[in-house]
Parts: sequence; C-alpha cells; structure tokens
Amino acid sequence: MATTLTESDVIKMISSLSNWGRWGKDDELGTINLITPEKRKRAAALVRDGVPVSCARPIATNAVSADTTFQPLRFMVDSGEGRDHDSPARLLERRGASEFIGMVFHGYTITHVDTPAHYFWQGKIYNGRSANLITSREGAQVESVDLLCDGVVSRGVLLDVAALKGRWLGSGEGVLPEDLEAAERAQQVRVEAGDILLIRTGYYARRLADGPRHPLKDGSPAAHVACMPWLRERDVAMLGTDTHNDVSPATHPGLGNVVHIVGLVGMGLWLIDNANLEDLAQACVARRRWEFMLTIAPLRLQGVTGSPVNPIALF
Repeated sequence: MATTLTESDVIKMISSLSNWGRWGKDDELGTINLITPEKRKRAAALVRDGVPVSCARPIATNAVSADTTFQPLRFMVDSGEGRDHDSPARLLERRGASEFIGMVFHGYTITHVDTPAHYFWQGKIYNGRSANLITSREGAQVESVDLLCDGVVSRGVLLDVAALKGRWLGSGEGVLPEDLEAAERAQQVRVEAGDILLIRTGYYARRLADGPRHPLKDGSPAAHVACMPWLRERDVAMLGTDTHNDVSPATHPGLGNVVHIVGLVGMGLWLIDNANLEDLAQACVARRRWEFMLTIAPLRLQGVTGSPVNPIALF
C-alpha cells in the first residue's frame, strides 16, 4: 500500500482528528450530530422514483461459513410440522410458529452498525469517557445504539471504487483519498457534511462469485486509515463499506483495526460494517445517480454497542 503513515502517525490522528468536546462534554452522538433537520429534508428531496434498495446481506441462521465468527442461532419454539394431523383440540393450542434468534453481529458477515462505544483506546471511548462504562452486567451505559431510536435519515452517497478500477479490490488493498476523489469526479458527485458515505470495494461481489473467505486469514480490502483526515474534513456522518471497515492484513499490526480506533474513539464516527452494495451499485448505474435518501433503523437495544441493520436506499 502506497502510504508512509507510521504507527506514530496513526496514533496522532486520534487526537488531531478528534471530535471530543465539539458538541459538548456530554455528547454521545458524535458525527450523527452532523445530520440536521435541514439535511434530512434535502435527503428526502432526492426521492424521485419511489424505489427502495436494501444494502444488507442476508443473515443465514444455523449456518457456518469460512467467514463466520459466531454462528447465528435459530431455535424453533414452535413450528408447523404435523399441524395437518393435529386433533381439533390440539389445533386450538398450536396456532402459529415462533422462534428464538441469537447472534453476535460484530464480525465479518452480518450487516451492522458500530456505536462509538464499540472500541477503546488507552482505556477511553469517544469524548474521553472511561471504557469501564461498558460493563458485562449493564452493557454500554453510554453511547449505546438506542441513541438512534428515531432512526438515521440522511443523504447517502456511493463511491464505487471497484467500478472505477474495473475490478474487485484485492486482499490488503486500501482505498486511498485519491481513489475517493477520482470516484467523485467519475460519478459527478461530491461528499458533503452530514452524508452517509458508502464505499464499494467489490469484496461482497467476490464473495458471491467465489464463496466466503476469512478476512483475517485470506485478507480483505477496506478504506485505508489514510482516508480518515479526508472523512474528517468532509464531515462525513457515517462510513459504510462492503467489508468489516479495516484492511486485512492490518496496515499497522501493532495497533490493530486502526479505522475503528481513529473513527469510533477519536472522531465518534459511526460505522456500517459488511454492507451489501451490489444491488445499490446497479441501481445507481441504471439512473446515472450515486446519491439517494438513506434510512437506517437499528433495533432499539439498550446498553448495546451496535445493532444488525438493513439500510434502505430510496431513489
């Protein structure tokens, strides 16, 4: 990767790009503050066709693949099996199906939102709070995903770097600021304050074509940490990609997932991991338009550092 950023440079980003105190010492929303009522109104004005497009991957319960961290579980509490032979009395007792669903959504397969509380740096989370506020008993006592109980609605912008390069990005390949700006020029769109930026690397298309691979063993692309000053300058409200949002193998192995550290902890930048941007890319090409209204409605989970989500682009 053509970048000279050292681990020391990345560590400096945590403070140089910091949004700590920008919206007050008690702020928990971070970059979501950039999505104003006026921004939402402008996003709604982008709806012309009334056509929705999901940006989520399907969740395969009771299935394991090469990139599965923890298997999503489904236990049927009751099913329809044998209902056609039930007695009339039994039919009154068993009228429907029901199931239990359990999952660890953080990982490499489920489309989900990360809150700023998801990552720590030197014992701190966003806005200088102690990591001790995220406990095994109470969960996330601050910066929990239920802060987004009213949902997120803003202008979404897809920068299709895979289409720009004419190929899927390879393992360990990072999207750089110049790639983002080249995609802007090619698509005649510009990322603005309060936008939800989606970056397509083609990783999910490759998974659909060639089957799952484990990002840590086989590698994956993502936005390079060198993009973080660009994202801060543009005041992006949320960042989403079709990967887990960090290049693998790690660009700075001594630090780990540096986009998560700089973004979540320093900037309070909410992340969308493991998006499906294939249908969205096709919808954008068909309209020659890479901006749209994007709606994200996390589950209203209290004390949780993220949520599975189904982002909906509306054209």
